[in-house]
Amino acid sequence: MTFSWTNPPWLRNEDCTHMATTLTNAGIAGVAAYSESVRGDDAAEALADLLMGPGGAGSTVLLSHVIAVVVRRGIDVRWMAQPPIQVAATDGQWEITVSEDMADVTVFYAQELHDLAARLQAEYGAN
Repeated sequence: MTFSWTNPPWLRNEDCTHMATTLTNAGIAGVAAYSESVRGDDAAEALADLLMGPGGAGSTVLLSHVIAVVVRRGIDVRWMAQPPIQVAATDGQWEITVSEDMADVTVFYAQELHDLAARLQAEYGAN
């Protein structure tokens, strides 16, 4: 399985271009959000950087309590401190909405995270 990049985002020496907010099921406390900056030309590359960069495949991103990762183009300190994301459970499924322009926002649900991580590990090995 191949990827279209010539140099994987986690190996690039460049500034971060996206924000990645990991949403986890915190049980009775609700949903917890953790944001960090990542590199990539698009949302999928930014997610690959999150999965394969420091902390990588063994990180919280792949644990069973993760709901999704929301990737946003651009770096915004306000977003990092308090992302405008609402999460609700409906009929056993998670619904995620973002209260700002969705044009630069991509939501990757848990299964997509696991699928991409498996593809990356098959191609590049565990980090």
